[in-house]
Amino acid sequence: MILFVSGRTDIVAFYSKWFIKRWEEGFVDVRNPFNPKLVSRINFSNVDMLFFCTKNPLPIIPYLSMFDKPILFHVTLTPYKKEIEPNVPNKSKVIDGIKEISKIIGSDNVVVRYDPIFINDVYTMEYHKRAFKRMCELLNGYVNRIIVSFLDDYKNVQKNMGYLKPKSFTEDMYKEIGESFSEYARDNGMTVQTCFENRNLVEYGFVKGDCLSKELALKMTGKKYPKQTMRKGNKCECVQMVDIGVYNTCKHMCKYCYANYMEDLVNSNYLKHDDNSSLLIGKLESDDIIKERLK
Repeated sequence: MILFVSGRTDIVAFYSKWFIKRWEEGFVDVRNPFNPKLVSRINFSNVDMLFFCTKNPLPIIPYLSMFDKPILFHVTLTPYKKEIEPNVPNKSKVIDGIKEISKIIGSDNVVVRYDPIFINDVYTMEYHKRAFKRMCELLNGYVNRIIVSFLDDYKNVQKNMGYLKPKSFTEDMYKEIGESFSEYARDNGMTVQTCFENRNLVEYGFVKGDCLSKELALKMTGKKYPKQTMRKGNKCECVQMVDIGVYNTCKHMCKYCYANYMEDLVNSNYLKHDDNSSLLIGKLESDDIIKERLK
């Protein structure tokens, strides 16, 4: 089993103390979003690998040495300011954190996500090119792979159009990003790719790849994993993972976020969090049905 921590919320940034307690106790519980009384219990003895994904890796860095599993660490690093990313910490501190993680687990196991890209009158093409080039230069030798994505039409994005004001991408814009980002990455010993995008930009120098391919999973764990269950229109080729997060609980409150599709619930959900609970949000109830998840 590959444990995803997490694509539904930023556990590392806001709930690291809880995750460390869960690790020490040896298991975590996750409610079924479609049947809330059904709870999956995941024993960490059944976990082969940890996949962390965050905008702020700093809270968990002191604890990385306690995990006796292979670790893949994705850090999202984008050049937006507080009106777009209200609660994301100073980017220079995040970069320092990425460097520290790389020293601990190796540059092959740290990936930066420049995710998502959107263009408007403030965040112009030139702005992104300067930011991406500078990021590559600062992380030269610490990161080997960068993953890029573009703004998607999520519910939260639609609600925050007044903040984002994105312009539609043209083929010339895709070409400019593809060629310039490829050059900057290559100059700094990195590859750049997309994942789960309609446009992978390979014709402009991007490499074809996935966030967590079956080849990478095999290399890190020695085991073979099936691809994610495909849904209509889903082009994701990543292997199956078990996400222990909960939607509408991330306090970064980024205006482009897919995971906070009901922003007004975030604070009330956060108040239900207890570091001592086996669940991320709330506590077990007497009529919950707990079943161990083995894969």
